[in-house]
Amino acid sequence: MMKKYLFPIILILLPLELLGQLTPVTDQYILNPMTINPSYAGNRGGLSVAAFYRQQWVGAFYRQQWVGVSGAPRTMSLAVDAPVLSSRLGLGLYVVNDQIGVTKQTELMTSYAYRIPVGEGILAFGLGAGLVATNTAWSQLITLDPGDEYSLIDSRVFMVPDFSFGTFYSVKNYFIGFSIPRMLGYKFDFDRNKYSLRVEPGQYNFILNSGYIFPLGQKARFMPSALVSYSPGDKLLYDASAHFIIYDRLWLGATYRSTGSVTALAQFAINNQFKIAYSYNYDFGMLGTYSNGSHEVMLRYEFRYKVDVINPLVF
Repeated sequence: MMKKYLFPIILILLPLELLGQLTPVTDQYILNPMTINPSYAGNRGGLSVAAFYRQQWVGAFYRQQWVGVSGAPRTMSLAVDAPVLSSRLGLGLYVVNDQIGVTKQTELMTSYAYRIPVGEGILAFGLGAGLVATNTAWSQLITLDPGDEYSLIDSRVFMVPDFSFGTFYSVKNYFIGFSIPRMLGYKFDFDRNKYSLRVEPGQYNFILNSGYIFPLGQKARFMPSALVSYSPGDKLLYDASAHFIIYDRLWLGATYRSTGSVTALAQFAINNQFKIAYSYNYDFGMLGTYSNGSHEVMLRYEFRYKVDVINPLVF
């Protein structure tokens, strides 16, 4: 009986133990790289607003009564960025709300990027700073033993700071970026009922991503890309992606993640300002036993379209 609930319980407690330096890599980081690298802020050449919604379907949990927790993990986020001061400076704001089990987390991050011409391309340096607010509603759990519900007291809202660093270079059909999305670590101390902050470079997540666009005649382009994530003492993780861009309007592709998942992605540009995207992720590993995959939708509007940026539809 206990084994039936062990895996869901572990998922619920993950935010308390691993909140710190994990990297928020969503399925659509290719469409919104500011989430992993602050130096992308303002790179699209105009004021850009994008909204994301991610839902994970856990039908297996519903059938097995997921320890009294109603609702699957979901993420809602909003990204706003724009160039200022003759496009040398880029400013960005990223807000994300996560709900995993009975734990809710809201993150607000600002991004500051400075770009300089280097050869035929642009080199950008970025810094990110913000706050993370998290709390756990223990009272929403359904206990198995009578009387245990009196010990399930909701936690107060905890606020912790966070910082990030990144650099990004783009030239014609090529780009490469390096970043440290989490520079502070924090872990919940049950004895003191608070989070303790840590600065541990040995626990940093170092991310390197790059891609190249190959023209396929006048109507289509092909963009392979890769993301490598490394943390000392941990496994080297990677994403391998391939996307086709047709008529600069339709974007179709897929990503394979070394953790054992595949993501299919489609984006359509209704015009030069408005874009919509959808992605579906399926995990072939242990999580796939409990999950029916996750869906993510993006809506983006660019208030000012410029054709003189490196590549406004791609990077």
